[in-house]
Amino acid sequence: MQLPSVNWDKMEWKKIRDGVYQKAFTGEGATLAMHKLEPQHEPRPHNHHYEQIVYVLEGEVDFHVGDDVFRLGPGGLLVVPPNVMHHAEVVGDADVLNLDIFTPKRPEFVENE
Repeated sequence: MQLPSVNWDKMEWKKIRDGVYQKAFTGEGATLAMHKLEPQHEPRPHNHHYEQIVYVLEGEVDFHVGDDVFRLGPGGLLVVPPNVMHHAEVVGDADVLNLDIFTPKRPEFVENE
């Protein structure tokens, strides 16, 4: 059986737009996506039919989910329910690294196939 396998540290960052970069890895049921948000990025509220679990590794971010705002720093976790408008805004001058887990998997993020 051929299982997907990559070295996260050797994956190239994919530019999503100015100030937003991504690495992604997908299994059968979930997608992990590392996002790098630079302080000058333009927040773009959006929604999708995926559940999203946010885990902040570095930096500080205000995460807007519906009408609520959550300030998250390193170690911060948050669940974004499906179909709820959300976006992130960097707090301060440091880049934010956050790992997002999406279920079900996001076929458009597939990097490892």
